[in-house]
Amino acid sequence: MMKKMFFTVVLVSFFFLSSAMAQKNEENQILVRQQLVERVDSSLVISMVLDLNDIEIASGNSMVCTPIIEREDSVIALPRLIINGRSRHILYERTGRNPQEDGEFELRRYNGTEQTFDYHARIPFRKWMEKSEVSLVTDVCGCGWEALQNEKSPLFPINMVQPIVLKPLLAYVVPQAEDVKKRSIEGSAFLDFPVNKITIYPDYRKNPSELQKIRETIEVVRNDKYATITEVSIKGYASPEGSYSNNAYLAENRAKALLNYVRNLYNFKDARFTVDFEPEDWAGLERMVKESNLEGKEEILAIIHADAPKDWDQREWKLKSVNGGADYRIILQDIYPALRHSDYAVKYTIRNFTVDEAKDLIYTDPKQLSLNEMFQVAQTYEPGSEKYNEIFEIAVRMYPNDPVSNLNAAITAIDSRRFDAARRYLAKAADVPEKKLAEAALLMLEGKLDEAESILTQLKGTSIAAQAEENLKQITAKRNE
Repeated sequence: MMKKMFFTVVLVSFFFLSSAMAQKNEENQILVRQQLVERVDSSLVISMVLDLNDIEIASGNSMVCTPIIEREDSVIALPRLIINGRSRHILYERTGRNPQEDGEFELRRYNGTEQTFDYHARIPFRKWMEKSEVSLVTDVCGCGWEALQNEKSPLFPINMVQPIVLKPLLAYVVPQAEDVKKRSIEGSAFLDFPVNKITIYPDYRKNPSELQKIRETIEVVRNDKYATITEVSIKGYASPEGSYSNNAYLAENRAKALLNYVRNLYNFKDARFTVDFEPEDWAGLERMVKESNLEGKEEILAIIHADAPKDWDQREWKLKSVNGGADYRIILQDIYPALRHSDYAVKYTIRNFTVDEAKDLIYTDPKQLSLNEMFQVAQTYEPGSEKYNEIFEIAVRMYPNDPVSNLNAAITAIDSRRFDAARRYLAKAADVPEKKLAEAALLMLEGKLDEAESILTQLKGTSIAAQAEENLKQITAKRNE
Protein backbone atom coordinates (compact mmCIF):
# COMPACT_ATOMS: atom_id res chain seq x y z
CA MET A 1 0.00 0.00 0.00
CA MET A 2 2.83 2.46 0.81
CA LYS A 3 4.35 2.00 -2.64
CA LYS A 4 1.05 2.71 -4.38
CA MET A 5 0.63 5.93 -2.36
CA PHE A 6 4.14 7.12 -3.20
CA PHE A 7 4.12 6.36 -6.94
CA THR A 8 1.33 6.65 -9.47
CA VAL A 9 2.20 3.60 -11.57
CA VAL A 10 4.58 0.86 -10.46
CA LEU A 11 5.67 -1.53 -13.16
CA VAL A 12 8.51 -3.39 -11.46
CA SER A 13 9.78 -3.07 -7.89
CA PHE A 14 12.43 -4.74 -5.79
CA PHE A 15 13.05 -4.26 -2.08
CA PHE A 16 16.32 -5.04 -0.39
CA LEU A 17 16.80 -4.95 3.36
CA SER A 18 19.91 -5.56 5.38
CA SER A 19 20.75 -4.86 8.97
CA ALA A 20 24.39 -4.10 8.23
CA MET A 21 25.39 -3.74 4.60
CA ALA A 22 28.62 -1.85 5.24
CA GLN A 23 30.28 0.18 2.55
CA LYS A 24 33.80 1.34 3.37
CA ASN A 25 36.57 3.58 2.24
CA GLU A 26 39.95 3.82 3.87
CA GLU A 27 38.96 6.42 6.45
CA ASN A 28 35.25 6.21 6.98
CA GLN A 29 32.47 3.69 6.84
CA ILE A 30 28.97 4.21 5.51
CA LEU A 31 26.31 1.65 6.28
CA VAL A 32 23.38 1.15 3.97
CA ARG A 33 20.52 0.08 6.21
CA GLN A 34 17.78 -0.16 3.59
CA GLN A 35 17.53 0.18 -0.16
CA LEU A 36 14.61 0.27 -2.53
CA VAL A 37 14.92 0.06 -6.29
CA GLU A 38 11.86 0.54 -8.45
CA ARG A 39 11.01 1.09 -12.05
CA VAL A 40 8.25 3.65 -12.33
CA ASP A 41 7.01 4.25 -15.85
CA SER A 42 10.14 5.35 -17.77
CA SER A 43 12.17 6.15 -14.66
CA LEU A 44 14.35 4.30 -12.19
CA VAL A 45 13.83 5.28 -8.57
CA ILE A 46 16.48 4.49 -5.95
CA SER A 47 16.00 5.07 -2.23
CA MET A 48 18.57 4.35 0.47
CA VAL A 49 18.84 4.88 4.20
CA LEU A 50 22.46 5.73 4.84
CA ASP A 51 23.93 5.27 8.30
CA LEU A 52 26.58 7.95 8.92
CA ASN A 53 27.41 7.03 12.52
CA ASP A 54 31.03 6.12 11.71
CA ILE A 55 31.72 9.21 9.62
CA GLU A 56 34.08 11.82 11.12
CA ILE A 57 34.24 15.18 9.31
CA ALA A 58 36.42 18.03 10.51
CA SER A 59 34.67 21.39 10.79
CA GLY A 60 36.26 22.81 7.65
CA ASN A 61 36.17 19.65 5.57
CA SER A 62 33.73 17.98 3.19
CA MET A 63 33.10 14.49 1.89
CA VAL A 64 31.37 14.15 -1.49
CA CYS A 65 29.63 10.79 -1.98
CA THR A 66 28.46 10.00 -5.52
CA PRO A 67 26.38 6.82 -6.07
CA ILE A 68 26.84 5.39 -9.55
CA ILE A 69 25.03 2.70 -11.52
CA GLU A 70 27.11 0.68 -13.92
CA ARG A 71 27.16 -2.39 -16.07
CA GLU A 72 30.18 -3.19 -18.16
CA ASP A 73 30.90 -0.03 -20.20
CA SER A 74 27.65 1.70 -19.25
CA VAL A 75 27.73 4.03 -16.22
CA ILE A 76 25.64 6.86 -14.91
CA ALA A 77 26.12 9.02 -11.79
CA LEU A 78 23.27 9.72 -9.39
CA PRO A 79 22.92 13.04 -7.52
CA ARG A 80 25.83 13.47 -5.15
CA LEU A 81 25.60 13.71 -1.38
CA ILE A 82 27.83 16.40 0.21
CA ILE A 83 28.61 15.72 3.86
CA ASN A 84 30.03 18.87 5.46
CA GLY A 85 31.70 19.71 8.74
CA ARG A 86 30.28 22.58 10.82
CA SER A 87 32.05 25.57 9.26
CA ARG A 88 31.92 24.10 5.76
CA HIS A 89 28.16 23.65 6.17
CA ILE A 90 27.77 27.29 7.13
CA LEU A 91 29.78 28.32 4.10
CA TYR A 92 27.62 26.12 1.85
CA GLU A 93 24.45 27.78 3.11
CA ARG A 94 25.92 31.27 2.61
CA THR A 95 26.65 30.58 -1.01
CA GLY A 96 22.92 30.41 -1.61
CA ARG A 97 23.16 27.11 -3.47
CA ASN A 98 19.91 25.18 -4.03
CA PRO A 99 20.55 21.45 -3.67
CA GLN A 100 17.39 20.56 -5.58
CA GLU A 101 18.23 22.77 -8.52
CA ASP A 102 21.88 21.77 -8.50
CA GLY A 103 21.03 18.05 -8.47
CA GLU A 104 22.71 17.31 -5.17
CA PHE A 105 22.09 16.76 -1.48
CA GLU A 106 23.86 18.42 1.44
CA LEU A 107 23.91 17.89 5.17
CA ARG A 108 26.04 18.75 8.20
CA ARG A 109 27.70 15.89 9.99
CA TYR A 110 27.39 15.97 13.79
CA ASN A 111 30.38 13.90 14.79
CA GLY A 112 29.87 11.34 17.53
CA THR A 113 26.09 11.26 17.12
CA GLU A 114 23.73 8.79 15.51
CA GLN A 115 22.78 10.17 12.14
CA THR A 116 21.10 8.80 9.00
CA PHE A 117 20.21 10.26 5.65
CA ASP A 118 17.28 9.28 3.47
CA TYR A 119 18.61 9.29 -0.06
CA HIS A 120 16.16 9.43 -2.99
CA ALA A 121 17.00 9.70 -6.68
CA ARG A 122 15.02 9.41 -9.88
CA ILE A 123 16.71 9.02 -13.26
CA PRO A 124 15.65 7.97 -16.77
CA PHE A 125 15.50 4.20 -17.03
CA ARG A 126 17.77 2.40 -19.47
CA LYS A 127 17.48 -1.22 -20.44
CA TRP A 128 20.98 -2.09 -19.24
CA MET A 129 20.04 -0.99 -15.69
CA GLU A 130 17.86 -4.10 -15.27
CA LYS A 131 20.91 -6.02 -14.20
CA SER A 132 23.55 -3.66 -12.90
CA GLU A 133 25.53 -2.62 -9.82
CA VAL A 134 25.20 0.39 -7.48
CA SER A 135 28.52 1.63 -6.09
CA LEU A 136 29.67 4.63 -4.09
CA VAL A 137 32.53 6.94 -5.04
CA THR A 138 33.80 8.96 -2.06
CA ASP A 139 35.72 12.18 -2.81
CA VAL A 140 37.59 14.02 -0.05
CA CYS A 141 40.16 15.62 -2.31
CA GLY A 142 37.96 17.48 -4.75
CA CYS A 143 39.14 15.29 -7.61
CA GLY A 144 35.64 14.45 -8.91
CA TRP A 145 33.94 11.08 -9.07
CA GLU A 146 35.13 10.31 -12.59
CA ALA A 147 38.76 10.44 -11.48
CA LEU A 148 38.03 8.29 -8.44
CA GLN A 149 35.72 5.78 -10.13
CA ASN A 150 38.17 2.94 -9.89
CA GLU A 151 38.23 3.32 -6.10
CA LYS A 152 34.47 2.88 -5.78
CA SER A 153 32.89 0.79 -3.06
CA PRO A 154 30.15 -1.65 -4.16
CA LEU A 155 26.81 -0.99 -2.48
CA PHE A 156 24.33 -3.53 -3.87
CA PRO A 157 23.30 -5.18 -7.13
CA ILE A 158 20.20 -4.33 -9.13
CA ASN A 159 18.44 -7.29 -10.68
CA MET A 160 15.12 -6.32 -12.17
CA VAL A 161 15.16 -9.18 -14.67
CA GLN A 162 12.28 -11.49 -13.97
CA PRO A 163 13.49 -15.10 -13.68
CA ILE A 164 12.64 -17.13 -16.75
CA VAL A 165 9.99 -19.71 -16.01
CA LEU A 166 10.21 -22.56 -18.49
CA LYS A 167 6.91 -23.32 -20.16
CA PRO A 168 7.76 -25.94 -22.76
CA LEU A 169 5.38 -26.36 -25.64
CA LEU A 170 3.82 -29.79 -26.02
CA ALA A 171 1.78 -31.45 -28.74
CA TYR A 172 -1.29 -33.60 -28.23
CA VAL A 173 -2.07 -36.38 -30.67
CA VAL A 174 -5.60 -36.46 -32.11
CA PRO A 175 -6.92 -40.03 -31.77
CA GLN A 176 -8.12 -41.55 -34.99
CA ALA A 177 -11.88 -41.38 -35.39
CA GLU A 178 -13.76 -44.70 -35.59
CA ASP A 179 -16.31 -44.95 -38.38
CA VAL A 180 -17.79 -47.93 -36.57
CA LYS A 181 -17.10 -48.33 -32.85
CA LYS A 182 -16.51 -52.08 -32.49
CA ARG A 183 -16.29 -53.49 -29.00
CA SER A 184 -16.05 -56.93 -27.41
CA ILE A 185 -16.57 -58.53 -24.01
CA GLU A 186 -14.77 -61.82 -23.46
CA GLY A 187 -14.73 -64.52 -20.85
CA SER A 188 -14.09 -68.20 -20.16
CA ALA A 189 -16.53 -70.86 -18.99
CA PHE A 190 -15.40 -74.11 -17.35
CA LEU A 191 -18.27 -76.44 -18.01
CA ASP A 192 -18.42 -79.98 -16.66
CA PHE A 193 -19.25 -82.84 -19.01
CA PRO A 194 -19.60 -86.52 -18.18
CA VAL A 195 -16.62 -88.50 -19.51
CA ASN A 196 -16.53 -88.44 -23.32
CA LYS A 197 -19.94 -86.73 -23.50
CA ILE A 198 -20.71 -83.62 -25.58
CA THR A 199 -24.17 -82.81 -24.26
CA ILE A 200 -24.57 -79.82 -21.91
CA TYR A 201 -26.38 -80.58 -18.68
CA PRO A 202 -27.30 -77.17 -17.23
CA ASP A 203 -27.65 -78.52 -13.68
CA TYR A 204 -24.57 -80.74 -13.75
CA ARG A 205 -21.94 -79.94 -11.07
CA LYS A 206 -20.83 -76.28 -11.45
CA ASN A 207 -22.55 -75.71 -14.80
CA PRO A 208 -25.31 -73.45 -13.38
CA SER A 209 -22.80 -70.80 -12.29
CA GLU A 210 -20.67 -71.12 -15.43
CA LEU A 211 -23.65 -70.75 -17.75
CA GLN A 212 -24.85 -67.80 -15.67
CA LYS A 213 -21.54 -66.03 -16.37
CA ILE A 214 -22.20 -66.28 -20.10
CA ARG A 215 -25.80 -65.09 -19.81
CA GLU A 216 -24.80 -62.10 -17.65
CA THR A 217 -22.16 -61.06 -20.18
CA ILE A 218 -24.70 -61.13 -22.99
CA GLU A 219 -27.32 -59.33 -20.91
CA VAL A 220 -24.94 -56.45 -20.16
CA VAL A 221 -24.61 -55.76 -23.85
CA ARG A 222 -28.21 -56.54 -24.77
CA ASN A 223 -29.50 -54.06 -22.18
CA ASP A 224 -27.19 -51.29 -23.36
CA LYS A 225 -29.37 -48.89 -25.33
CA TYR A 226 -26.40 -47.69 -27.35
CA ALA A 227 -25.12 -51.17 -28.30
CA THR A 228 -25.98 -53.61 -31.09
CA ILE A 229 -24.75 -57.20 -30.78
CA THR A 230 -23.09 -58.32 -34.03
CA GLU A 231 -21.52 -61.66 -33.11
CA VAL A 232 -21.39 -64.32 -30.42
CA SER A 233 -18.39 -66.61 -30.74
CA ILE A 234 -17.39 -69.74 -28.86
CA LYS A 235 -13.99 -71.46 -28.91
CA GLY A 236 -13.62 -74.80 -27.15
CA TYR A 237 -10.44 -76.29 -25.67
CA ALA A 238 -9.57 -79.72 -24.36
CA SER A 239 -6.63 -80.76 -22.20
CA PRO A 240 -3.81 -82.95 -23.63
CA GLU A 241 -5.04 -85.90 -21.58
CA GLY A 242 -6.00 -88.82 -23.81
CA SER A 243 -5.74 -89.16 -27.59
CA TYR A 244 -5.48 -86.09 -29.77
CA SER A 245 -8.24 -87.26 -32.12
CA ASN A 246 -10.70 -87.82 -29.30
CA ASN A 247 -9.82 -84.46 -27.75
CA ALA A 248 -10.44 -82.78 -31.11
CA TYR A 249 -13.87 -84.39 -31.26
CA LEU A 250 -14.71 -83.31 -27.72
CA ALA A 251 -13.41 -79.75 -28.10
CA GLU A 252 -15.29 -79.14 -31.34
CA ASN A 253 -18.61 -80.64 -30.37
CA ARG A 254 -18.71 -79.29 -26.83
CA ALA A 255 -18.12 -75.81 -28.29
CA LYS A 256 -20.96 -76.37 -30.75
CA ALA A 257 -23.21 -77.56 -27.93
CA LEU A 258 -22.53 -74.38 -25.97
CA LEU A 259 -23.15 -72.22 -29.02
CA ASN A 260 -26.50 -73.90 -29.64
CA TYR A 261 -27.38 -73.42 -25.97
CA VAL A 262 -26.76 -69.68 -26.27
CA ARG A 263 -28.49 -69.40 -29.66
CA ASN A 264 -31.63 -71.00 -28.25
CA LEU A 265 -31.71 -68.49 -25.38
CA TYR A 266 -31.60 -65.35 -27.49
CA ASN A 267 -33.11 -64.21 -30.76
CA PHE A 268 -30.50 -61.94 -32.28
CA LYS A 269 -31.75 -61.22 -35.79
CA ASP A 270 -28.60 -59.65 -37.20
CA ALA A 271 -25.98 -61.32 -35.04
CA ARG A 272 -23.60 -64.01 -36.25
CA PHE A 273 -22.91 -67.14 -34.21
CA THR A 274 -19.46 -68.61 -34.78
CA VAL A 275 -17.64 -71.58 -33.33
CA ASP A 276 -14.01 -72.67 -33.22
CA PHE A 277 -11.99 -75.18 -31.25
CA GLU A 278 -8.46 -76.09 -30.14
CA PRO A 279 -8.11 -79.88 -29.70
CA GLU A 280 -5.51 -79.52 -26.90
CA ASP A 281 -4.55 -76.34 -25.07
CA TRP A 282 -0.77 -76.69 -25.15
CA ALA A 283 -0.31 -72.92 -24.95
CA GLY A 284 -2.28 -72.90 -21.71
CA LEU A 285 -0.23 -75.83 -20.45
CA GLU A 286 3.00 -73.93 -21.16
CA ARG A 287 1.74 -70.84 -19.34
CA MET A 288 0.66 -72.74 -16.24
CA VAL A 289 3.85 -74.84 -16.09
CA LYS A 290 5.93 -71.62 -16.18
CA GLU A 291 3.93 -70.35 -13.20
CA SER A 292 4.27 -73.66 -11.29
CA ASN A 293 6.82 -75.03 -8.86
CA LEU A 294 7.17 -78.38 -10.60
CA GLU A 295 10.52 -80.03 -9.99
CA GLY A 296 10.97 -80.91 -13.65
CA LYS A 297 9.61 -77.57 -14.95
CA GLU A 298 12.49 -76.91 -17.37
CA GLU A 299 12.40 -80.42 -18.83
CA ILE A 300 8.63 -80.19 -19.31
CA LEU A 301 8.96 -76.82 -21.06
CA ALA A 302 11.67 -78.23 -23.32
CA ILE A 303 9.29 -81.03 -24.39
CA ILE A 304 6.54 -78.48 -25.10
CA HIS A 305 8.88 -76.28 -27.17
CA ALA A 306 10.57 -79.12 -29.07
CA ASP A 307 9.95 -79.60 -32.78
CA ALA A 308 9.69 -83.33 -32.33
CA PRO A 309 7.93 -85.58 -31.91
CA LYS A 310 5.28 -84.09 -34.19
CA ASP A 311 2.72 -86.50 -32.85
CA TRP A 312 1.07 -84.82 -29.83
CA ASP A 313 0.18 -88.14 -28.23
CA GLN A 314 3.85 -89.18 -28.23
CA ARG A 315 4.77 -85.83 -26.76
CA GLU A 316 2.27 -86.35 -23.95
CA TRP A 317 3.86 -89.73 -23.21
CA LYS A 318 7.21 -87.99 -22.81
CA LEU A 319 5.61 -85.66 -20.24
CA LYS A 320 4.52 -88.68 -18.22
CA SER A 321 8.14 -89.84 -17.82
CA VAL A 322 9.50 -86.59 -16.34
CA ASN A 323 10.61 -86.96 -12.73
CA GLY A 324 9.39 -90.52 -12.61
CA GLY A 325 5.83 -89.40 -13.39
CA ALA A 326 5.50 -87.37 -10.18
CA ASP A 327 5.13 -84.08 -12.03
CA TYR A 328 2.59 -85.51 -14.47
CA ARG A 329 0.35 -86.60 -11.61
CA ILE A 330 0.32 -82.98 -10.39
CA ILE A 331 -0.38 -81.76 -13.93
CA LEU A 332 -3.21 -84.25 -14.28
CA GLN A 333 -4.82 -83.15 -11.04
CA ASP A 334 -4.11 -79.41 -10.86
CA ILE A 335 -3.49 -78.14 -14.39
CA TYR A 336 -5.46 -80.20 -16.91
CA PRO A 337 -8.90 -79.29 -15.49
CA ALA A 338 -8.18 -75.60 -16.12
CA LEU A 339 -7.35 -76.39 -19.75
CA ARG A 340 -10.83 -77.72 -20.44
CA HIS A 341 -12.63 -74.48 -21.10
CA SER A 342 -14.80 -72.61 -23.56
CA ASP A 343 -13.82 -69.04 -24.37
CA TYR A 344 -16.65 -66.80 -25.45
CA ALA A 345 -16.83 -63.31 -26.90
CA VAL A 346 -19.78 -61.01 -27.37
CA LYS A 347 -18.96 -58.55 -30.12
CA TYR A 348 -21.03 -55.41 -30.62
CA THR A 349 -21.03 -51.88 -31.99
CA ILE A 350 -21.71 -48.59 -30.21
CA ARG A 351 -23.33 -45.72 -32.07
CA ASN A 352 -21.41 -42.48 -32.48
CA PHE A 353 -22.24 -39.46 -30.31
CA THR A 354 -22.36 -35.73 -30.76
CA VAL A 355 -20.03 -33.61 -28.65
CA ASP A 356 -22.94 -32.54 -26.42
CA GLU A 357 -23.96 -36.18 -25.87
CA ALA A 358 -20.35 -37.12 -25.20
CA LYS A 359 -20.01 -34.34 -22.58
CA ASP A 360 -22.72 -36.04 -20.55
CA LEU A 361 -21.49 -39.60 -21.09
CA ILE A 362 -17.87 -38.79 -20.17
CA TYR A 363 -18.93 -38.65 -16.52
CA THR A 364 -21.82 -41.11 -16.52
CA ASP A 365 -20.80 -43.91 -18.91
CA PRO A 366 -17.39 -43.18 -20.46
CA LYS A 367 -16.96 -46.71 -21.82
CA GLN A 368 -19.41 -45.76 -24.55
CA LEU A 369 -17.06 -43.17 -25.99
CA SER A 370 -14.18 -43.54 -28.38
CA LEU A 371 -10.88 -41.84 -27.72
CA ASN A 372 -11.64 -39.39 -30.49
CA GLU A 373 -14.98 -38.49 -28.93
CA MET A 374 -13.27 -37.91 -25.58
CA PHE A 375 -10.70 -35.73 -27.32
CA GLN A 376 -13.44 -33.63 -28.89
CA VAL A 377 -14.99 -33.14 -25.45
CA ALA A 378 -11.65 -31.93 -24.11
CA GLN A 379 -11.49 -29.29 -26.85
CA THR A 380 -14.59 -27.61 -25.40
CA TYR A 381 -12.55 -26.62 -22.31
CA GLU A 382 -9.64 -24.26 -21.85
CA PRO A 383 -6.32 -26.08 -22.48
CA GLY A 384 -4.61 -26.76 -19.18
CA SER A 385 -7.78 -26.22 -17.15
CA GLU A 386 -8.91 -28.73 -14.54
CA LYS A 387 -11.73 -29.99 -16.78
CA TYR A 388 -9.44 -30.25 -19.77
CA ASN A 389 -6.87 -32.35 -17.91
CA GLU A 390 -9.57 -34.45 -16.29
CA ILE A 391 -10.89 -35.62 -19.66
CA PHE A 392 -7.49 -37.03 -20.63
CA GLU A 393 -7.21 -38.79 -17.27
CA ILE A 394 -10.59 -40.43 -17.87
CA ALA A 395 -9.47 -41.42 -21.37
CA VAL A 396 -6.38 -43.22 -20.14
CA ARG A 397 -8.41 -45.03 -17.46
CA MET A 398 -10.81 -46.29 -20.11
CA TYR A 399 -8.02 -47.13 -22.57
CA PRO A 400 -5.10 -47.97 -20.25
CA ASN A 401 -2.94 -49.63 -22.90
CA ASP A 402 -3.62 -47.33 -25.83
CA PRO A 403 -0.47 -45.46 -26.98
CA VAL A 404 -2.37 -42.27 -27.83
CA SER A 405 -4.34 -42.11 -24.57
CA ASN A 406 -1.12 -42.61 -22.63
CA LEU A 407 0.76 -39.94 -24.57
CA ASN A 408 -1.98 -37.35 -24.10
CA ALA A 409 -2.30 -38.22 -20.41
CA ALA A 410 1.46 -37.78 -20.07
CA ILE A 411 1.19 -34.27 -21.51
CA THR A 412 -1.49 -33.25 -19.01
CA ALA A 413 0.63 -34.72 -16.22
CA ILE A 414 3.61 -32.64 -17.35
CA ASP A 415 1.45 -29.51 -17.45
CA SER A 416 0.39 -30.15 -13.86
CA ARG A 417 3.96 -31.03 -12.79
CA ARG A 418 3.14 -34.68 -11.99
CA PHE A 419 6.37 -36.00 -13.37
CA ASP A 420 6.20 -39.56 -12.02
CA ALA A 421 2.78 -40.07 -13.57
CA ALA A 422 4.02 -38.58 -16.84
CA ARG A 423 6.84 -41.12 -17.00
CA ARG A 424 4.45 -44.02 -16.39
CA TYR A 425 2.24 -42.86 -19.23
CA LEU A 426 5.15 -42.20 -21.59
CA ALA A 427 6.36 -45.76 -21.07
CA LYS A 428 3.19 -46.93 -22.87
CA ALA A 429 3.26 -44.29 -25.60
CA ALA A 430 4.38 -45.00 -29.14
CA ASP A 431 7.79 -43.74 -30.25
CA VAL A 432 6.50 -40.71 -32.17
CA PRO A 433 7.86 -37.12 -32.34
CA GLU A 434 5.20 -35.94 -29.87
CA LYS A 435 6.57 -38.39 -27.30
CA LYS A 436 10.12 -37.08 -27.82
CA LEU A 437 8.82 -33.54 -27.34
CA ALA A 438 7.20 -34.58 -24.05
CA GLU A 439 10.38 -36.32 -22.87
CA ALA A 440 12.37 -33.18 -23.63
CA ALA A 441 9.83 -31.07 -21.74
CA LEU A 442 10.27 -33.26 -18.68
CA LEU A 443 14.03 -32.80 -18.81
CA MET A 444 13.66 -29.03 -19.23
CA LEU A 445 11.47 -28.73 -16.16
CA GLU A 446 13.95 -30.84 -14.18
CA GLY A 447 16.79 -28.52 -15.14
CA LYS A 448 18.49 -31.02 -17.45
CA LEU A 449 18.83 -28.52 -20.26
CA ASP A 450 21.63 -30.27 -22.15
CA GLU A 451 19.71 -33.54 -22.36
CA ALA A 452 16.55 -31.74 -23.40
CA GLU A 453 18.42 -29.80 -26.07
CA SER A 454 19.86 -33.01 -27.51
CA ILE A 455 16.37 -34.46 -28.01
CA LEU A 456 14.87 -31.25 -29.37
CA THR A 457 17.55 -30.83 -32.04
CA GLN A 458 16.52 -34.23 -33.41
CA LEU A 459 12.98 -32.98 -34.02
CA LYS A 460 13.90 -30.51 -36.74
CA GLY A 461 12.03 -31.32 -39.93
CA THR A 462 9.24 -33.17 -38.11
CA SER A 463 5.60 -32.15 -37.78
CA ILE A 464 6.36 -30.54 -34.41
CA ALA A 465 9.51 -28.67 -35.45
CA ALA A 466 7.95 -25.33 -34.47
CA GLN A 467 7.32 -26.45 -30.89
CA ALA A 468 10.81 -27.92 -30.65
CA GLU A 469 12.35 -24.66 -31.90
CA GLU A 470 10.43 -22.59 -29.36
CA ASN A 471 11.58 -24.89 -26.56
CA LEU A 472 15.18 -24.54 -27.75
CA LYS A 473 14.80 -20.75 -27.53
CA GLN A 474 13.55 -21.10 -23.96
CA ILE A 475 16.59 -23.21 -23.08
CA THR A 476 18.92 -20.56 -24.53
CA ALA A 477 17.15 -17.79 -22.63
CA LYS A 478 17.30 -19.77 -19.39
CA ARG A 479 21.03 -20.28 -19.76
CA ASN A 480 21.57 -16.58 -20.34
CA GLU A 481 19.42 -15.20 -17.54
